[in-house]
Amino acid sequence: MEHYVGLDVSLEETAICVLDRTGKVIWRGRCSSDPDAIARTVRDRAPFVVRIGLETGQLSTWLSLRRLDLPVVCLDARHAKAALSLQVNKTDDNDAHGLAQIVRTGWYREVAVKSMDSQAVRVLLMARAQLISQRQATANQIRGLLKTFGLRVGQAGGSRFAVRVRELVADHPVLVAIIEPLLTVWQTLREQAAELDRQVRMRVREDAAARRLMTAPGVGAVVALAYTAVIDDPARFAKSASVGAYLGLTPRRYRSGEVDCAGRISKCGDGLLRSYLFEAANVVLSRITRPSGLKTWGQALAQRIGARKAKVAVARKLAVVLHRMWRDNTEFRWEPAR
Repeated sequence: MEHYVGLDVSLEETAICVLDRTGKVIWRGRCSSDPDAIARTVRDRAPFVVRIGLETGQLSTWLSLRRLDLPVVCLDARHAKAALSLQVNKTDDNDAHGLAQIVRTGWYREVAVKSMDSQAVRVLLMARAQLISQRQATANQIRGLLKTFGLRVGQAGGSRFAVRVRELVADHPVLVAIIEPLLTVWQTLREQAAELDRQVRMRVREDAAARRLMTAPGVGAVVALAYTAVIDDPARFAKSASVGAYLGLTPRRYRSGEVDCAGRISKCGDGLLRSYLFEAANVVLSRITRPSGLKTWGQALAQRIGARKAKVAVARKLAVVLHRMWRDNTEFRWEPAR
């Protein structure tokens, strides 16, 4: 007897479906979305379980049941969506049944579940990015409000921004009452973002792999930490070239009959790391003067296909180089000065 289980997880309850090897439904039901409760239900209702299907999502790491000695397979949500879209009615019970069918037939792509430490680092970087985005949005809102009255802040970054704004509104009591709360919010966001920056630096000091990746051009503490958090384990990739596709930095391809064309990059994988690698590629091509093979290759490519496409290509190349550095425990090899 073989049992296959599908789990459709929501915040409060999880729909469970158990199938046998022929696809016959053995049991359907629900339980609370708690790892221990799900494990008890699976052991009671599917004593001969072979595989348990679970879609990728925000709760997939927390609900990973491998620590409870259960054969959990985390399914790529895009593949699962393609299979589940064939159902006429979408319900949690039907989705659980569809996931059980997917793991029974083997038509799925397994996704590696990252460690909790890597997830914590990624949450830290996401929180930092959110604070920086909100700080910039607040600053832009202040600039826009002042433009209504003909007051222009101009080039004022960092702590000079608040000083400049207060100088402009000093003779306008009404504006002072409006702008001062926004400046308080902006200052608070700035201070909290600086606190998260301090935590990032502390994390990097404790991470030997991240410090080694920082020897590459354009790679700072944030990029190195984001890379180690997303990749988690370099041994997951047999070839370093696969990292570019994993991060969505390779072009899509459509080939059917006589039609064969390449499109834009797929943009799969982690968007935050992809944006960081693009920024690092921009630094490599425009700011760093020390010669390197990566910079020479990128500059030659920019002359043929344009600067923007070349930056994307350099970002992909940088992701591949960082993986090889991490896997081989080596530092970046600079080209000797001419």
